[in-house]
Amino acid sequence: MSPMLDPREGDIEDDASSTKQRSLLAIAGSLLAEISPIKLIVAWTLLMGLPALAFGLAPVLLSIWIRIASRQAAILYTGVAPVLFLAALGLVAWFGGRRAFRAVESSFWSLNSVAVQPLYALCRETLRHLTEHRILARLNTSPDTIVKARSITAAVAGLTVFVLALGLAALVWPATRWVGTLADLAAPRQLALIAVANAVVLLALYLAVAALAWGIADAIMPQPRTFTRFRPVVPGAPRWRVAHLSDVHCVGERYGFRIESGRVGPRGNDKFAATLARLARIHAAEPLDAILITGDMTDAGLSTEWAEFLDALAPHPELAALVTILPGNHDVNVVDRTNPARMDLPMSPNKRLRQLRTLSAMAALQGSRYRLVDRERRELGETLAAALEARRDDVEAFADRGSRRAGGAISELWATAFPMILPPSRPDGLGVIVLDSNAETHFSFTNALGMVSLEQARAMEAVKAAYPDAGWIIALHHHVVEYPQPAKALSERIGTALINGSWFMRWIARFAGRAVVMHGHRHVDWIGESGGLTIVSAPSPVMEGTNAQASYFYVHTLHRAGDELALAPPERILVPAPDRARAAPVTAG
Repeated sequence: MSPMLDPREGDIEDDASSTKQRSLLAIAGSLLAEISPIKLIVAWTLLMGLPALAFGLAPVLLSIWIRIASRQAAILYTGVAPVLFLAALGLVAWFGGRRAFRAVESSFWSLNSVAVQPLYALCRETLRHLTEHRILARLNTSPDTIVKARSITAAVAGLTVFVLALGLAALVWPATRWVGTLADLAAPRQLALIAVANAVVLLALYLAVAALAWGIADAIMPQPRTFTRFRPVVPGAPRWRVAHLSDVHCVGERYGFRIESGRVGPRGNDKFAATLARLARIHAAEPLDAILITGDMTDAGLSTEWAEFLDALAPHPELAALVTILPGNHDVNVVDRTNPARMDLPMSPNKRLRQLRTLSAMAALQGSRYRLVDRERRELGETLAAALEARRDDVEAFADRGSRRAGGAISELWATAFPMILPPSRPDGLGVIVLDSNAETHFSFTNALGMVSLEQARAMEAVKAAYPDAGWIIALHHHVVEYPQPAKALSERIGTALINGSWFMRWIARFAGRAVVMHGHRHVDWIGESGGLTIVSAPSPVMEGTNAQASYFYVHTLHRAGDELALAPPERILVPAPDRARAAPVTAG
């Protein structure tokens, strides 16, 4: 049969969310047409409206409380009231302190992702894009000049947003009021308007200070450079061969296309299967020590996609025993692969289900090898497999019924599972630190944002102290710095890196000389350095091109060079196009 429209080739519906087929503006237009007004109102109210009102009302209510409290001071400092108050604060801190801190930190970086990062990143990357494409490209400038230009554009961007935000605050200031009386509570409508004005001014002032701080931090931090210090392996020195893959985006249908690429990208999972077959041949010829897949194993975190991913690995048990995976934004943050306008309400179980599927797959592949960090003792604790097994009842209850009680346990498990540690086999060996770099988002259109929490960073510090002589692979999904190379389009440079990338790079500088940072997310192969840290970005062996086009990945050799963890020149591994391999004639012999 030969139908006029071959369903295996797809149609325009498969390009609905493709950033390679449609502009972000066109996708945003579709989003506005498809979005659920009721969900949008509820989500906006819960995530932005109520917090903004509370933020704006806080100074007014605080002034009222101070007036009342000052009159009642004598009561507060007599009897048992102070003791009971302090005891209540102690109980809250003891039982809910960590969760409260986690919520505050998440809210803080969410505020940055909404109010600061988009404006600052847009301004900075626009300046860099114009500078690199319109000025430096014509002058054929040196790498040092490009580095200086990137520092200057960061500072200018921070200063620009600072001035604009101060202007907004000055414009709204006449409508604000910071001191109130009990009589104000009798006029809620007027109080709401005051709260909105107060919130706008406070957020604008925060935006001004934060953008300026980000600009200065980006300007003075070591700018990323392309890596050139490859070192050949010293005979007899410890070495580790690591195959680095990323962003394989398994789909759940035999002829399914990917969200990002649509019909100009791969179909089904044949390219991933071809990659594994190539890996198996390499491993048989010269054994690998590890296979690292830095996120986006699936296209949208669906059960069928995870099934396809695990089924692809099943014929290669020798590879599965070496595989390390970690969560990417497509594994946990894509709400609906066919509709970028869809959003999850904060109380929805869907995101927890995606996280649970990811943890289950991680436990199946690496659960007995990787250990969690005991936050209280600041040492390595139980394995991932043991942690998941101990919560089997909650896992099954949540997967089967979406139990709200079990959902709280899953949320806590996810928060404490990272960083996940593969300890070195000897004191000066190589270990792996697996991070979750996904920001807490509820909207498919903003799924790509990344963040590494302070809790994870502090746990990394404890691991480093436990193995002071070890070398480390720090593995995460999102890129920690913007690459020092011109992007084809401005949209490639905005809204995909870590929200707190500058802070995170300064934090992990303590690993300089002893660690290699490996990530995916951008589907771009680049090896660079920043602040003494080597950074390796993996290409996708699946996403770039259709099934009729070949792809590639790299095998990296890490080795000891004195006290440092060095990187040898990488091996570029070509993966034949599965369609062409299938169509090639069979030859004898």
